[in-house]
Amino acid sequence: MTMFCLTPVLVAVVCILIAWIFKNADGNIERRKGETRARAEARPWVDEDLKDSSDLHPVEEDADDWQDSEENVEHIPFSHTRYPEKEMVKRSQEFYELLNKRRSVRFISNEQVPIEVIDNVIKAAGTAPSGAHTEPWTFVVVKDMNMKHKIREIIEEEEEVNYLKRMGHQWVTDLKKLRTNWIKEYLDTAPVLILIFKQVHGFAANGKRKVHYYNEISVSIACGILLAALQNAGLVTVTTTPLNCGPRLRALLGRPTNEKLLMLLPVGYPSKEATVPNLTRKPLDQIMVTV
Repeated sequence: MTMFCLTPVLVAVVCILIAWIFKNADGNIERRKGETRARAEARPWVDEDLKDSSDLHPVEEDADDWQDSEENVEHIPFSHTRYPEKEMVKRSQEFYELLNKRRSVRFISNEQVPIEVIDNVIKAAGTAPSGAHTEPWTFVVVKDMNMKHKIREIIEEEEEVNYLKRMGHQWVTDLKKLRTNWIKEYLDTAPVLILIFKQVHGFAANGKRKVHYYNEISVSIACGILLAALQNAGLVTVTTTPLNCGPRLRALLGRPTNEKLLMLLPVGYPSKEATVPNLTRKPLDQIMVTV
């Protein structure tokens, strides 16, 4: 008789436990959603179009077919030029001094630049190392005035929203010393725009996806070499990363969906009235640690 009397009590306890479990589960889901929103708000510079999981979850079954054909690449003797130590020091110092003069220039002349120079600096950028030598980059060179203006219209439209809403007060405040805003006149005046796309994956000869390992790191290295090559050629640029403009610019330029816009460089000579902020760079002891 006692067992039957306790049964309703046990049922009530079980119901309470089940309700508690569901309530906590809902709370955890909402908390995780809140954390995700907070991370997104804390990192407004992360372009949604650039997000992909290609580096973390490569599709191995797609990679097998093309990797087999590359396993037997011939290895050849390496040709190397070794300089005397004094020459090494001299060359390294001169190279540093050359790059130390590089500045982000937002006032660019409309004077035309030799297309051979653009070809050469992009060839130099294409020498960058890449994951499994996949070379996951596309450099789109824009010279047409109408196309440049369409690019400017898209970027200024999005940049106004970025400055007023997306970027947040701190980011906008940090940029005040650079005297920059959403107006990008250099997109019209620069004789050349170079848009650098990362290929999140490629395609093998059989049409299957080809994994591009560490594609963003690889393309970023290529961009660094491109900046050095432009400085070496006597041209100027400013590195721009048009936030949330990628899909529209990709469509405008007719690029495939596996390409994501990483950077845009307006390239040319500095205008006569060009100015730059009087900034200094960190000394060696603040950027290098020797162990």
